[in-house]
Amino acid sequence: MKQTAILLLHCPDQQGIVTEVTKFITDNKGNIVYLDQYVDKIEGMFFMRLEWELEEFLIPREKIGEYINTLYSQRYQMSFNLYFSDQRPSMAIFVSKMSHCLYDLLARWKAGEFACDIPCIVSNHEDLRYVADQFGIPYYVWSIKKDHSNKAEVEQAEMELLRREGVTFIVLARYMQIISDDMIAAYPHHIINIHHSFLPAFIGAKPYHQAYQRGVKIIGATSHYVTAELDAGPIIEQDVTRITHKDTPESLVLKGKDLEKIVLSHAVQKHIERKILTYKNKTIIFS
Repeated sequence: MKQTAILLLHCPDQQGIVTEVTKFITDNKGNIVYLDQYVDKIEGMFFMRLEWELEEFLIPREKIGEYINTLYSQRYQMSFNLYFSDQRPSMAIFVSKMSHCLYDLLARWKAGEFACDIPCIVSNHEDLRYVADQFGIPYYVWSIKKDHSNKAEVEQAEMELLRREGVTFIVLARYMQIISDDMIAAYPHHIINIHHSFLPAFIGAKPYHQAYQRGVKIIGATSHYVTAELDAGPIIEQDVTRITHKDTPESLVLKGKDLEKIVLSHAVQKHIERKILTYKNKTIIFS
């Protein structure tokens, strides 16, 4: 496939943005292969994802961001991110003891559904090392004491590993530890979590048991970016399934696991494809 550049941008909505940006690309002999846009009329904001082929593009790729910044950032109060299709994202997976999301992610990756690298799996337990071994991925364990007295030391070691391996984003595949503000700051909107509830309902621990006690008729799963506020980051993907009075907490957990796998994998796919743009505490998901 031909190499492409991917531009994600947002700015206050105003006339001429699409014309100006597309003209810049076509004038420099770029062939546009994808364009999607959205206007939030309540916020008065414009969002766009644009992708074009680089084969005959006149501007060297290392200068493209500089050109866009000079031409449009101040003029349109524009914020943007620029990516290239040959720069594969590098995903670290964090797990604890549950294997269903880990297996699903690795199976999709092995099948070629995820165009990314997975240099490491990180855990606070030894339980899932056998899964990592099945897929030939290095597995690192740092145990965290119950009083969390070594948590800062553990996260420092984890951060050193992530930097060494060139990790660009993290997936929490039912990782049962709270991520520190320092790690969140190092990977802003690049840590994806799966929460076993249809947020904002039933945050925190044991949401299926909370749902059972409340007598709800629908349970769900939510994948979101991690922020400093627990289970309150920008939502990427959600899904639900119906339940009845006959369900028990145990059957809710089983039904929920199927949802969690699908919801998390869809969120990871969109992130890898660079089709998510975050604004305030919301996401714009391009098709």
